[in-house]
Amino acid sequence: MTPRLNPAAFRKLRKYKVLYIMLLPGVAYLLINNYIPMFGIVIAFKEIDFSKGVFGGDWVGFRNFEYLFKTSEAYIITRNTILYNTVFIVLNLVISVGLAILLNELKNKLLRRFYQSAILLPYLISTVIVGYLVFSLLSMETGFVNNTIMPLFGKEAVMWYTEPKYWPVILTIVNIWHSVGYLCIIYFAAVVGIDHEYYEAAKIDGAGKLKQVLHITLPALTPVIVIMTLLQIGRIFHADFGLFYQVPLDSGPLLPTTNVLDTYVYRALLKNGDIGMASAAGFYQSIVGFALILFTNYVVKKINPDNSLF
Repeated sequence: MTPRLNPAAFRKLRKYKVLYIMLLPGVAYLLINNYIPMFGIVIAFKEIDFSKGVFGGDWVGFRNFEYLFKTSEAYIITRNTILYNTVFIVLNLVISVGLAILLNELKNKLLRRFYQSAILLPYLISTVIVGYLVFSLLSMETGFVNNTIMPLFGKEAVMWYTEPKYWPVILTIVNIWHSVGYLCIIYFAAVVGIDHEYYEAAKIDGAGKLKQVLHITLPALTPVIVIMTLLQIGRIFHADFGLFYQVPLDSGPLLPTTNVLDTYVYRALLKNGDIGMASAAGFYQSIVGFALILFTNYVVKKINPDNSLF
């Protein structure tokens, strides 16, 4: 029996044909950039031999994964990746939401646009440039901190690039400065979209600014917060390579606190040239991220079974 196109679906297709045509480039990009490369997953289970072609190497099963889990540094890189990303997610959420609410309170439109641009600007700067900006602050010989700030407190200069204990704080500060602007703009757009009648009704009932934020702004932001947090949790095993490699300038003494899964794989790839191992690491990161998204969705459904948050 020949399948027939639903008349209602056909009419809808004709009515919105321009929108569907506009959708085609995005769909094409998604397929080419995200789905077609998934066939390369097989590389994670093969020993790459370019004389046999990319997919012609010998099947080695999970041997490429053993390299990740049997190394003595497996615990350190896993711990660093998870803990750093957890701290980044929490702090960026709190600070970006707070900045978005403060921006919304500005009545001067020109001043608001200036602060929006100033907050977003660091996000547009390459991490290579960020690394050199940090170096200009922390350099032993010419750094602003060692030559200007430390003498004010009577402290001796610190060799920042050989002291691992300082870098969890440094990397956290740099990440917040570099990333919070992007999230702030997203949350600010959501805040602007809240109906002002809610605030007017709250003022009539005698609610101050704090109560308006707690009972109107934050509940209205909850769907966006949940979505953005889910996206970040899905990439909790993917570290910001530029942050952990460029900012510490690949300093060997700092590896105990700056080495994460992405930088470890990159160094191993440079040293051994093992593409199969690098592919196994990427596959492992994706699977864990997918599992975390499913788990977080499950928790959200348990907390919010009636979808009242959305």
